[in-house]
Amino acid sequence: MATGKVLRQLIKSGVEGNYDAFKAAAEEVIREERAKQHHLLANDLERLLYGRPQNLDHAPGRPFVKAPVDRERNLALLDLREPMRRLEDVVLSDETRSALEELLQEHHHQERLASYGLRAADRLLFYGPPGCGKTLTAEVIASELGLPLAIVRVDAVVSSYLGETAANLRKVFDFAAAHAAVVLFDEFDALAKERADEAEHGELRRVVNAVLQMMDAYHGRSVLIAATNHESILDFAIWRRFEEVLVFDLPNLEQLRRLLALKLRGVRREFEVEDATVVSIFKGMAHADVERVLRRAIKDMVLAGQEFLTVRHLEAAARRERPRMAKGKAK
Repeated sequence: MATGKVLRQLIKSGVEGNYDAFKAAAEEVIREERAKQHHLLANDLERLLYGRPQNLDHAPGRPFVKAPVDRERNLALLDLREPMRRLEDVVLSDETRSALEELLQEHHHQERLASYGLRAADRLLFYGPPGCGKTLTAEVIASELGLPLAIVRVDAVVSSYLGETAANLRKVFDFAAAHAAVVLFDEFDALAKERADEAEHGELRRVVNAVLQMMDAYHGRSVLIAATNHESILDFAIWRRFEEVLVFDLPNLEQLRRLLALKLRGVRREFEVEDATVVSIFKGMAHADVERVLRRAIKDMVLAGQEFLTVRHLEAAARRERPRMAKGKAK
C-alpha cells in the first residue's frame, strides 16, 4: 500500500476540494503500486482517477452519436459499440502487451506529454493471423480509455460508384476528428492494397491515395486503428503513416495456459490448465479457435447433465473444430 505521507495528502486534498493536489497524490499512489509490479491495481486506480472523458456525447449502452451514412445506399459507415472487455481479458505476447500498456500510459498522461510538445500515439496498425486478438485489443483500448468503439464497415464504405468510396472515407475521417472514439478499420487491406498490383483497377488505386492523404492530414480526437490479416499486400507507403505497429501471433504454450485459465475461470473441471496433455490439445490454434473449442466443450458438458468439464470434452470439441480450422488455413 501507499506510504502514510501520500495517503494523508490524498485524503487532505480530497476533503479540501483541491483537485490538483488530489490528482498529484493519486498519481503518486499509482506509481508506487506499479513499481511493486501491482499492474492490475495500478490500471484500476488509473481508470478511477481519469475515468471517462467528460466531453463524450453518449450515454452508457447506447451509441453516442449517429453514424455517417453512404449517400447512395443509406448504409451506416460505422458500427458504434460500447466496449465491454478490459485489459485483463486479453492474452498477448510480452512484447505486444508491453507496447499496449505504454500506449495506454501515453493517453492517460496526455497533459504531461503536451507540456513537452509531445502527443500520444493515435494511429496504430495491428497485423497477424485471423483470430489472434486484434479486434479484441481495439475494444480493450476503447474500454481502458473510456471511449466508444467505432468499427468501420468496409462493405458500406466501398462503393461501385466512381469517387464514392473516397467520399465515404472522408465522412469516416471527419467523424473521427469530431468525436472522441477508438475507430477500427478492420480488413484494412481492402482499402490500402499495394498500388503496383497490375490486377487492380484505377479506382482502387485512387482509394489508396485518398487513405494516404487523409491519414497525413488527420488531427482529431479519436485513436485510429487499422487491422489486417494480410500485411504483405499493404501498400508500402501505408506503413509510414502509423506511429505504432503491433504484431499478433498464434499463442505459444505459456500464452495458451494463460488463455485457458482466463476462459475457464469459474468452470468446474477435472483437470488443471497447466497439464501438458490439456495444453497440447490447443497447440497451433488461434485465440478465437480456443474460445470456440471451450464453448463447444462446455455446451456438451451442460447438455450431458454433467457437472465437471473433462479432458474428453475438450478432445471431442477440438476434433469437431479442426475441419473448420483447416478450411480457414487453406484460404
